Amino acid sequence: MGSCVSKNKARDNDSDHNVDFAAGNVKLITTKEAWDQYLEEARRDGKIVIANFSAAWCGPCKMIAPYYCELSEKYTSMMFLVVDVDELTDFSTSWDIKATPTFFFLKDGQQLDKLVGANKPELQKKIVAINDSLPEYKQ
Repeated sequence: MGSCVSKNKARDNDSDHNVDFAAGNVKLITTKEAWDQYLEEARRDGKIVIANFSAAWCGPCKMIAPYYCELSEKYTSMMFLVVDVDELTDFSTSWDIKATPTFFFLKDGQQLDKLVGANKPELQKKIVAINDSLPEYKQ
């Protein structure tokens, strides 16, 4: 059974520790630098960012992880991130995370929407609404 996100000791053997959480097009964030880098990339590409603040010990986080990964493969025009609140405690505090999972929907680094809790229908509804509001980018 996978966990939300791998801990440091699993670094050399990432592949099976991140199976659940960083599968599909989901990118695992364990440093502030990685966060800044992905947000910059999303801004450049005009992508909406969905940031899932999760914890390895959190049951609901584990429950929604495979679904989040599925959505990341379906909505490729968005960037799906998962932030380990235990790895990035100060950073998560700065986002005022009171419960996990908390999902933020960002455009150009600004919050469009937020969802607290592992609510699959609500998560999909918000993603669909944002996706439908996006102009079609033809690369």
